[in-house]
Amino acid sequence: MKPHVVIVGRPNVGKSTLFNRFVGGQVAIVEDRPGITRDRNTHDASWLGREFCVTDTGGWMPGGSDLEEKVSRQVEQAVKEANLVLFIVDASVGATDDDERIGMWLRKSGATVLVVANKSDNERRENDRWNFLSLGLGEPWPVSALHGRRSGDLLDVIISELGLDTQEAPELEEVDNSHLEPSDPALKGVPRVAIVGRPNVGKSTLFNKIVGEERSVVHDMSGTTRDAIDTLIETVDGKLILVDTAGMRRRSKIDDSAEYYSLVRALRAVDESDIALLVIDSTEGVTSQDQRLAERIDAAGCPLIVILNKWEILDTERREQVTAEMARKLYFIGDAPILRVSALTGKGVHRLLPVLKDSIEQYHRRVPTRDVNRVMSDAQQKHPAAGGARVLYALQGASDPPTFTLFVNRELPGSYLRYLERSIREAFKFGSTPIKLRVRRRAE
Repeated sequence: MKPHVVIVGRPNVGKSTLFNRFVGGQVAIVEDRPGITRDRNTHDASWLGREFCVTDTGGWMPGGSDLEEKVSRQVEQAVKEANLVLFIVDASVGATDDDERIGMWLRKSGATVLVVANKSDNERRENDRWNFLSLGLGEPWPVSALHGRRSGDLLDVIISELGLDTQEAPELEEVDNSHLEPSDPALKGVPRVAIVGRPNVGKSTLFNKIVGEERSVVHDMSGTTRDAIDTLIETVDGKLILVDTAGMRRRSKIDDSAEYYSLVRALRAVDESDIALLVIDSTEGVTSQDQRLAERIDAAGCPLIVILNKWEILDTERREQVTAEMARKLYFIGDAPILRVSALTGKGVHRLLPVLKDSIEQYHRRVPTRDVNRVMSDAQQKHPAAGGARVLYALQGASDPPTFTLFVNRELPGSYLRYLERSIREAFKFGSTPIKLRVRRRAE
């Protein structure tokens, strides 16, 4: 296991900015106002060839609202798991009452703590750091997360505190410290499952039920999740990466910059995933935004599983209405699996993993060329295309999603291509997995 560094502090002191600098990219959403970060966000980082993982957290504000309490519990859990805690304070403001409360809590926790005086953009600000000695946590370290000032010095101290400075540095290899690669080669090939949907439909509740712990903050206020949160889980069928995303609304409805970037990252999570779970609030039925999200997932070539959440609340008549809405408004998803669950109680959630396994296998399936041509020949014998158009040869050129290339003598009508796609789907049991057909016309 890599050493674990956790960044904590009151809201809006620059925790996410420092986190982004450590991991070498705009991973966490940064906005100049408090309350943007809510969930724990963990990525790999390295410095001079020494590797560790770093976790960004929300502001520690116990005793506040219900949401603030849940965010604070996330921070407390992260500190328990940490090898080193970076306590971020604002050098431009000085020690506040909230800083004093956090300092008292960290002293009682017994954790190894470094006080980091952020926003030390010049020498005068660096000298102001000594005011934070009153926190009783040792010498404060100056840094400007935004401009990178003294960030290398801080990383040297982190490496030393973690005991990584005793390791022999890599030889004959130049280490580029300007880009700290967060990807983990060990996770290559592990299926990624994105949980998407409108705000406040129960995505994080479902995520936590699958993971088996409160890994994301769950609250009855829309827009709680800002970042796309990745969690590796072990199942009886192998490893999965679950991605909890922010709720996606129509862009015309978004008047908040942080929410806009949350939308962008949620869409990116869909593009990078092997399968998407579209969570729909059964009590509200299938909305126009649910339709747009399903279309967006379908356009990404990502297999789709529809989760009708809060199903236990509906009476028999309402259940029939929602089922009819599914057939009418989401007709284009074809045979995509539909699961009726209660994320809150866990009822029906146990059926999800077997369905995920089947969908992932279909998404990665490869078909021998001879079998593809046999299906094409049988389909054309049963129903020849009009005007003498024929498929001369066919093969599967790619998977993820399954993509087939058809070499033809002349253009095929769209209706006939849909017939051929259906023939392939049924012959090789692709189920609801999207299939792409590429048509190549033979040169005359």
